[in-house]
Amino acid sequence: MTRAVGILGLGHYVPEKIITNTDMEKIVETSDEWITERTGIKQRHIAAPEEATSDLAYNAAVEALKDAGVAPEELDLVIVGTASSDYIFPSTACLVQARLGAKNAAAFDLAAGCSGFVYSLAVASQMVKSGLYNKILIIGAETLSRIMNWTDRNTCVLFGDGAGAAVVGEVEEGYGVLGIDMGADGNGGKFLLQPAGSRNPASEETVAAKDHTIHMNGQEVFKFAIQIMGKTAKRALAKANMKPEELDMLFPHQANYRIITSAAKRLKMPMDKVWVNVDKYANTSAASIPIALCEAQKAGALKKGDNIILDGFGAGLTWAAIVLKWSK
Repeated sequence: MTRAVGILGLGHYVPEKIITNTDMEKIVETSDEWITERTGIKQRHIAAPEEATSDLAYNAAVEALKDAGVAPEELDLVIVGTASSDYIFPSTACLVQARLGAKNAAAFDLAAGCSGFVYSLAVASQMVKSGLYNKILIIGAETLSRIMNWTDRNTCVLFGDGAGAAVVGEVEEGYGVLGIDMGADGNGGKFLLQPAGSRNPASEETVAAKDHTIHMNGQEVFKFAIQIMGKTAKRALAKANMKPEELDMLFPHQANYRIITSAAKRLKMPMDKVWVNVDKYANTSAASIPIALCEAQKAGALKKGDNIILDGFGAGLTWAAIVLKWSK
């Protein structure tokens, strides 16, 4: 008999430094009104010079382990979803594993862009369900400010830094993960990428061209997002044998308020059932959904038995949605 698998504990961390839209007006030619109207973003948190992705991930992980009542030594695996790892190698997950003292855990990073946390939960849940592992720490963590082109007003206003973590393990029968949908369309990879890499090795030319920063075709990504968010959510719901009206809460990737409202509309969900914090954190990529989940739990907005859906999309292009019956 397969095991029911869910989230045992949550944690999140955002850097202290905040850059508001008014601050952004001093960096690039933009305005608070322009950013707010098009994205819903009012501010973003930015990592301190001494902070890297593993530091943010570690802080979120400590909180999640405490919330779950799980010791680092009990972990079988650490997965970090990130697009802004400390190094190309070793993985950020290995750095976090060592710092936590999770000496019995395997560790790897997962690259699915902003879908990274939902992908990680899908992978972790199946590993626990099969009996391979018992307790897995998953983290979505980003310091996108380090790979930002701060002269490109179309991208630099959109992103922020942060981390969210969850401990995944066995839960009561009937609770936890009920339906998973994942997908990718690599043909859209060119719409959101960091061009430098083994195909385009570091040189004076790549640095001058800012190929080591985020390049995005915002219009194409927006068109993709408003289509796929609703589709992936409905597929996950179908696998859970659930209708949209049975959902108590939607946790969408926090990229853009217009994309979030579009997803809610496709699921016929009122906005009071949609967790929105894009105004406070901007797009924190793989960290956005776990930060939102953690916030909701701390606010008392999540109760045992609630039907919730996590709904994301990201670079790749990728998408993923997971339906859970909340078990805490």
